[in-house]
Amino acid sequence: MQVNPKSVKSHFEKSMDKYDENATVQKFLAEILAAETTKLSNSYGKILELGCGTGLLTKEIVKKIHFESYTANDLSEKSKKYLDKILKNYTFIKGNASKIQAGRTYNLIISNAMFQWFSNPEPIFENYAKILNSDGILAFTTFSPENFPELNAITGLSLDYKSNDELKKILQKSYKILKIETFKQVLEFSTPLQLLYHLKNTGVNSLGDKKWDFSDVKNFCRKYQEKFSKTTLTYTPILVIAQKLD
Repeated sequence: MQVNPKSVKSHFEKSMDKYDENATVQKFLAEILAAETTKLSNSYGKILELGCGTGLLTKEIVKKIHFESYTANDLSEKSKKYLDKILKNYTFIKGNASKIQAGRTYNLIISNAMFQWFSNPEPIFENYAKILNSDGILAFTTFSPENFPELNAITGLSLDYKSNDELKKILQKSYKILKIETFKQVLEFSTPLQLLYHLKNTGVNSLGDKKWDFSDVKNFCRKYQEKFSKTTLTYTPILVIAQKLD
């Protein structure tokens, strides 16, 4: 499925106020990503966080990692409202993280649950290597092709997720992979409608750009109940920590 950045921005801006209370998987990933990054070092001079959103990962970094300067990026400038409550001094770069052109280099580039939106990540990762200092770290979480099988089974829609092997092949040109691990988290809901509300409140755009009307929602719920005995949504995140090659 092709991703429209304007659509992604619109979905997330609408969900921001309800995001933190609904994004249980993303919160778990933020915690483990910060913790695993800290195992390498608890101090990084200059940090660039991509797709900062409401600051779930930012909060974890502030708690666990020492830094000299912090730069945050997001498609939406509304993110600043959330980051202002977490960070005292930081630089904000509004725009598409896949096209970011930073005017400085960083010791750590980190991102949580955002890289799955990149349909062609290879040149993007190469660009990140250019703005990392020598031995700099790229740390991120994304999702595997097994993500949201329930939705794919009913709608046929899916993002162009990359597998572990595909990520390794892409990254090894510019990075040494220090850690790559896949997780699985299954959320259970009382009804398919509740599942749809979860997707809406986390800004997930895996159901395409088409605006659903009442009949679309009704048909989805009916098909879901016909196909599955329980209402679940399966997340299959991948955590990656890589070091820039000299």
